[in-house]
Amino acid sequence: MADELNGHRPPVPDDERRADFRPVECERCGATALVAKFSPQHTSVQWSLESVRGCAEFSALAAAGGQTALVEACAGMRASIDRAVLQGRLDISPP
Repeated sequence: MADELNGHRPPVPDDERRADFRPVECERCGATALVAKFSPQHTSVQWSLESVRGCAEFSALAAAGGQTALVEACAGMRASIDRAVLQGRLDISPP
């Protein structure tokens, strides 16, 4: 802690996971996001501004006055990710 107060920070260990982000296109609306799977339950989705604007679910929420930053997930993208895994287009990255 004293080092941090003096402007020195201890080294941060590297994350051992190596995310293999792949583009996945939503089969519902065509929006594309970068996706990595770390386990069957753990999925990381990186939305660009363009993909958020193209997402049918996000657009509908925004048109109704809602905030897309508060949306937990897009059901259309979730289904597309699940299908990509089943079809072998998206692998589960080893820990």
